[in-house]
Amino acid sequence: METTGNPSVFLLTVNGQIEGANFPDYDNLYCKYCYVYGHDWAPTTGLEEGITQITSKSIQSHRLIWNFPLETTFKSTNPSGWPQLVVSVYGPDVFGNDVVRGYGATHIPFTPGQHTRTIPMFVPEPTWRLQKFTGWLLGRRPEYTDPKVVAQGEGREVTRVRSQGFVTVSFHTMTKDMKKMGYDMGPSTPSTV
Repeated sequence: METTGNPSVFLLTVNGQIEGANFPDYDNLYCKYCYVYGHDWAPTTGLEEGITQITSKSIQSHRLIWNFPLETTFKSTNPSGWPQLVVSVYGPDVFGNDVVRGYGATHIPFTPGQHTRTIPMFVPEPTWRLQKFTGWLLGRRPEYTDPKVVAQGEGREVTRVRSQGFVTVSFHTMTKDMKKMGYDMGPSTPSTV
């Protein structure tokens, strides 16, 4: 028996890539990514997290290029908790230890179509100078135990951070059944009076 009733969920498909980064002071970096989303959201296909290859700057350009693919589909019953992409960039310090070079996050674009986002990156800073010196000496810098905290507001207001670099991500987003559920996701058009 075929049902032709209203859909109970809508779909959000995200395709794209983590294109690259600009970290003027660092080289040989890689990127980890994951999605953060609300309770009503669930991934249906694709990867929820991943890690890129290590890339180096070329002689002609100071940009780091990953071109790492993203492909995930989510389902939900409402737009609350719209997915965010969280990226963390890592690379070697002077002693060869992998340390965090930046955290950042952006919402998946709300409107269907092609979008590019430049994500400002930041790193946590030690509170005291002694912590900074011993962290450098021992190769242990402050970092989040769970990078997903970057996409959440709670607890971040007490964290001291420093801006450092940018990551560029391109998205191609598609939705299905949002209009049938009462959500208008089309481009806004100016109204005429």
